[in-house]
Amino acid sequence: MKARITEYLDIDLEKEMWCCNRCGRELGPARESYKKFLLVAERDPTEVHPPYVGSYPGGFTFAPDPGWCRLIEFYCPDCATMFEVEYLPSGHPLTDDIEIDVDALKAKFQNSAG
Repeated sequence: MKARITEYLDIDLEKEMWCCNRCGRELGPARESYKKFLLVAERDPTEVHPPYVGSYPGGFTFAPDPGWCRLIEFYCPDCATMFEVEYLPSGHPLTDDIEIDVDALKAKFQNSAG
């Protein structure tokens, strides 16, 4: 039995594993951060936010200064679906944005099924 957590992330409650819900790949134990099991790409924010050409000298952009901010992308290792994007200050560790009480979620699903 799988529980949908985000648009692309499921938990297989029987195996207690994070899974990609696009390709079905088991990513890793659900009691750990799912991000540990994904491919990680760090991108220059100026690549993602190109300058607008306009009346401003040298153009204008909404890109954060790459000296102050890093853009981190997380992908499924099999199907390359992008799970998450983070904008973080330089030197800041990756965030642990989802922490699931697996036992409580299993109990909820068992109670609703039975």
